[in-house]
Amino acid sequence: MAKTPDDPTTDFAYPPPNTDLEHVWEFAGQHLDSGNFTNAMIHFYRGEMSRSNAWRLRLDATTNWAVITTGAALTFVFSDPFNTASVLLIDSLFVLLFLFIEARRYRYYELWTYRVRVIEKNFFTGLLSPPFMPHADWADKITDSLNNPRFPIGLLEALGRRYRRNYAPIFLLLAGSWVGKIYTHPVPVTSLAEFVERSQLGPFPGWLVLAVGFIFNGGLIFLGIFTATLRESQGEVLSEPSSRWSSFLERMRRFAWETFETDLPRLARFDTRKQLAYIISDKIEEVSKAVMKELGRGVTLINAKGMYTGQEHGILMCALEARQKSLLKRIVYKTDPQAFFILTPVEDVRGGGFRPLET
Repeated sequence: MAKTPDDPTTDFAYPPPNTDLEHVWEFAGQHLDSGNFTNAMIHFYRGEMSRSNAWRLRLDATTNWAVITTGAALTFVFSDPFNTASVLLIDSLFVLLFLFIEARRYRYYELWTYRVRVIEKNFFTGLLSPPFMPHADWADKITDSLNNPRFPIGLLEALGRRYRRNYAPIFLLLAGSWVGKIYTHPVPVTSLAEFVERSQLGPFPGWLVLAVGFIFNGGLIFLGIFTATLRESQGEVLSEPSSRWSSFLERMRRFAWETFETDLPRLARFDTRKQLAYIISDKIEEVSKAVMKELGRGVTLINAKGMYTGQEHGILMCALEARQKSLLKRIVYKTDPQAFFILTPVEDVRGGGFRPLET
């Protein structure tokens, strides 16, 4: 069934009445005709796509380095029963370095892909599906990215994503191979104490080497699992998070709150996105003072009327960092447990306390 302008599920906007579609692609008052503008955008798109592909190939290079060094280390270690297993530990450090290099390259790849995706979603989609109207700020996004290049994703998400995509099997293979080498060569161990003794590395006792190994691999697994919900990536097809996993995390957060009155941080707090809070309360003065004092953020009062009860209420509006969400919830709950609280992510916040308005 065809979508209509009144269909709330439609994913595109129809042009308003009396829109001059002939000049809809004019940009920044340059008064380019549609042919010149389209030609310029095509060349710009080709340039950004070329840079994106170049950095995508660089990602494959670091993965190949990790695979080659791992294969070489395994070949050496298992070629002779008396070859030391410490080569696998050294190779694990090399693979960790390759992961870090690849995460840095992935952030550059995301920068170019971000621009490509903005052009595809707002320019080419408009040409292919008239009368699609692009987002009003799409050109501003491109301009801001060109004038002030910034990585679209953080290093933490990049590390976690590349670890899950490529490096988790490599690290697990190295760890398992090290355990197998210690256990079997030169002869199979007969007790746990003997295994710990064989794990000794130079002046470092075996128990310390095992502990460092558990911490090292456990930290990588933790990184892969607990960055799985970061969703800032633009250049890859991201599957929807598992509902069972999301339900498990939510149950853990609820358990922590009910048991320890502690709100576990959501993983999205690692990003730099901003939040906008609306607080409906009958204790406006108390809540606003507590928020300004303890959170250090300004609040704005909006007078409103509840249509169901017919009573006058005050609404506090507050912009804040994502990492401050839990503190704001605690402040509001402590001041007015009956308050109505709405929190929503916002794309950009400019002005006092945030990015300057002119940037």
